Amino acid sequence: MPEGDTVFRTARRLDEALAGAEVTRFDLRVPRFATVDLSGQRVLGAAPRGKHLLLRIGEATVHSHLRMDGAWFIYRPGEKWRHPAFKVRAIVGTSEYEAVGVDLAEIEVVRTRDESELVGYLGPDPLADDWDAAEAARRLGSDDRSIHVALLDQRNVAGFGNEYAAELLFIRGILPTTPTPEVDVVALLDLGVRTIRANRDRADRTFTGVNRRGHTTWVYGRAGRPCRRCGTPIRRGEQGADPTRERITYWCPSCQK
Repeated sequence: MPEGDTVFRTARRLDEALAGAEVTRFDLRVPRFATVDLSGQRVLGAAPRGKHLLLRIGEATVHSHLRMDGAWFIYRPGEKWRHPAFKVRAIVGTSEYEAVGVDLAEIEVVRTRDESELVGYLGPDPLADDWDAAEAARRLGSDDRSIHVALLDQRNVAGFGNEYAAELLFIRGILPTTPTPEVDVVALLDLGVRTIRANRDRADRTFTGVNRRGHTTWVYGRAGRPCRRCGTPIRRGEQGADPTRERITYWCPSCQK
């Protein structure tokens, strides 16, 4: 599942392939921006912001969000794509490389100076150079909803998704339904920062320290299976800020109190 670490790696790949080169092919396959053409402009670079990806070209920024299934792939011009063309939402090509955005949930083009209109609401990003731990703790600590909901709110902290929320709360021994004011948010954020920074350079994310398939998580995606610590069956539920934004939660009823 794409979360902040996935977007960080994606931005780095795009930056390495495209930065400094002139755009020779530009195609956005979404109605609102289908007529935009940045061909002839120079790619200034790609940057992550939480779960958002910003590709800066000339004086414009191509903003995309991966959501659940989105991804960017890098090809050589003329190389056969490994996915069907109907899934492609964006193509940014240079003389050497072609970046192809597949199943992107959001695509927008704005003037780079107006990026804040899209991502200015986000909270501190633990993978950014300007990470502000105190501000993140202030925002998260002032949220009186359940900790699972508060941790997923990108206005509090940018980059943590459902998998991180489930795993961090397990490691800290916190039930997902615990009111946030009852949680040591400083300790929780410290764990989250260390974990997501460790994962940003890994091809496969892990929370257990084991990289083998099926052994990377403590509770996420393991409903009904025994807890790796105590053997109690992992439970599954749903939580959200409202009924339209409910997410699946996982926890161990013995290890998380």
